[in-house]
Amino acid sequence: MIQVFNGLVNGAFYALLSLGLAVIFGMLRIVNFMHGALYMLGAFAAFALGQLLGLGFWPSLILAPLLVGLLGVVLERGLLSRLYGLEPSYNLLLTFGLTLLTQDLVKQVMLSRFAVSSAPYSPPEVLSGVVNLGFVVFPKYRLFVIALSLVVCLVTWFVIEKTRVGAIIRASTENPVVTRAFGINVSLWVTRVFAVGAALAGLAGVLAAPIYSVEPYMGAELIITTFAVVVIGGMGSIMGSVVTGFAVGVLAAVGAAVYPPIANTLVFILMALVLLVRPSGLFGLPEGAR
Repeated sequence: MIQVFNGLVNGAFYALLSLGLAVIFGMLRIVNFMHGALYMLGAFAAFALGQLLGLGFWPSLILAPLLVGLLGVVLERGLLSRLYGLEPSYNLLLTFGLTLLTQDLVKQVMLSRFAVSSAPYSPPEVLSGVVNLGFVVFPKYRLFVIALSLVVCLVTWFVIEKTRVGAIIRASTENPVVTRAFGINVSLWVTRVFAVGAALAGLAGVLAAPIYSVEPYMGAELIITTFAVVVIGGMGSIMGSVVTGFAVGVLAAVGAAVYPPIANTLVFILMALVLLVRPSGLFGLPEGAR
């Protein structure tokens, strides 16, 4: 049961990150390789706000994702928007280059300003300690991570699937020309969607900071697994990202307990099997059906 709950914690991060990727891909049809760096920037922003301004976890939980979302606006308007209509490889190369640049920049700032290459980040006092659930004793903060991630994922799904805002986003995705004819500024909505996707990555980073050390390369390995989660769930599928994120987290944790050597490859084996049976992913629609 401890492994299952640990898997749910990892799944919470997978779900938030893959949710952000799915939202961005669903509207922009680009694969944002910088998503792992945005996750790291969320954690770094929380750490820096604490060190420089004395802000605790709760203010940082709000401010850090907003700052990362604002950075997303700058990136989308200043760089990515210039590549729309070109081959997808251009966006991939750009976001990959930005990832390397961001990682090295944060590394230099941490070394020069804070004299550390990695740093711990303490959870709030109210979430310290453990909770006895009857069948398992588990850290209170990790339970909070699972609960908040579920709430954020469900709210995002509800907004996109059940509200007028979501209808505009879906319309802009499926037929931007007709959507513009109704007087809707599609470019503005593209920027907003990218900012929300970036903010979700930043939120995941803040939540991860008290569990893992804050360091420049903390998103490098996680983003590879997150891409696999998005592919398994279905590119652009909101519900697929959430369900698959938590499921993969639990599956990997249980698999590591049963047979440790397979822990790092289990998700990719699952991805290969899903692609063989259903190339569009478990919850995705074939490209022609969009």
